[in-house]
Amino acid sequence: MTESNEPAVVLRGVVKRFGAVDAVKNLDLNVPRGSLVGLLGPNGAGKSTAIRMIMSLIRPDRGELLVFGGDALDAKDRIGYLPEERGVYRRMRVGEFLIYLGRLKGLPRHGLSARVEGWLERIELPGVFRSRCQELSKGMQQKVQFIGAVLHSPDLIVLDEPFSGLDPVNTRVLISAVQDLHKEGRTLFLSTHQMTQAEQLCERVILINRGEKILDASTREVTERFSPRAIEIEPLVRSDDDQDILAAIEGVESVRLSDDRRSIVMTIAPDHDLQLVMTQALTQVPARRTEISRVSLDDVFVRLVTEHGGHSRVPIRGAA
Repeated sequence: MTESNEPAVVLRGVVKRFGAVDAVKNLDLNVPRGSLVGLLGPNGAGKSTAIRMIMSLIRPDRGELLVFGGDALDAKDRIGYLPEERGVYRRMRVGEFLIYLGRLKGLPRHGLSARVEGWLERIELPGVFRSRCQELSKGMQQKVQFIGAVLHSPDLIVLDEPFSGLDPVNTRVLISAVQDLHKEGRTLFLSTHQMTQAEQLCERVILINRGEKILDASTREVTERFSPRAIEIEPLVRSDDDQDILAAIEGVESVRLSDDRRSIVMTIAPDHDLQLVMTQALTQVPARRTEISRVSLDDVFVRLVTEHGGHSRVPIRGAA
């Protein structure tokens, strides 16, 4: 891969309209090389529109868009793309189909069959090289299409809803493959509305709603910024005095019982260290279980989308 400080993808003030609908509004993005970035948002938020512009399938109405410092068309052999719309050549044999895609991306014929076989093994599709694509399940076809996107070892891999429709087993296989590609130094740009996978995979997340960016931060920053400053303690031996004892600790703003009334939840003041308060609490109220409350990416998603005016408008064709 080419070494450079130039980001893999840059959008500056990008606008895209479909009729009267602003699919993307003044969007700024910066995807560093070697990163694994999640583009998140509800259906119709503008995620797929942004990706199609990055791929030069459609052009912005306004703004600047760069891929490896230029037009995506000039770097097409350095990009792997798994579109949201699934599709294989159904009557072609799997090996023939993938060899064809590899040749389109400039791979030499010599050794290509072995390369395809290696990838089929890697994502748990052994023995399908000579099967026709139409003989495979939808999940298996989706994994074949994933191979087609990464077979040529691209520098930038763009995945649009890669886990949609997959069962838990195949989802886990694909997640493992994505993690391996990231470890190899590939830049991965993942569009999804499935927060669990995004939280598990991405080192940085960008959330858009109604075509506008409303969050751009590392997953760690998201957790620190939005997690409630709270500690939950389940006492080893219950006592009526537990809440009063914990409320008296410096830095504890309030205490309450958890919803199941088995634990005590302490809210901690912003200027106090959570770990220090937890240590003091445990010396005074021995606990069966204690933990610092953490927010999920799903919680952040719902909160920010709601604050931004609710769910995106119903998407029109081509403006997802």
